[in-house]
Amino acid sequence: MVSLVVIDTSVYVAALLGPAGANRQALRKCLTGEWRPLMGSTLYFEYESVQSRDALFAKCPLTAREREELFDAFLQACKWTKVYFAWRPNLPDEGDNHLVELAVAGGATRILTRSIRDFAGAELRFPGLRAVRPEDLIEGKGR
Repeated sequence: MVSLVVIDTSVYVAALLGPAGANRQALRKCLTGEWRPLMGSTLYFEYESVQSRDALFAKCPLTAREREELFDAFLQACKWTKVYFAWRPNLPDEGDNHLVELAVAGGATRILTRSIRDFAGAELRFPGLRAVRPEDLIEGKGR
């Protein structure tokens, strides 16, 4: 089973906004310790930026305070990882490169994302590292 993962902000936001499903299940697996999410400074600042977008969470069933508490709990579950090497250029979208770099630095086997196409055009391949959708990993298709 996957132990170290990188959770893209797209999955985290979808877990907060969408009905119960794979995104929430992925977040739950991180919070219960079944999966260990990696966190680095760039990803942390991306999460912080997303968390501050009140308009994005207008239909979220959680209040701003509850979202903050959930994020704090998520951070407690994370393994903080320093990235010492930039693997660039790599992905067509420069904004996603930090996820690969975090995964490589921390030894993660999966990047959970809603946008797996963004990772398909990678110039560099890392054995054992795959970008997958949460539902594929949960259903056993992303192993």
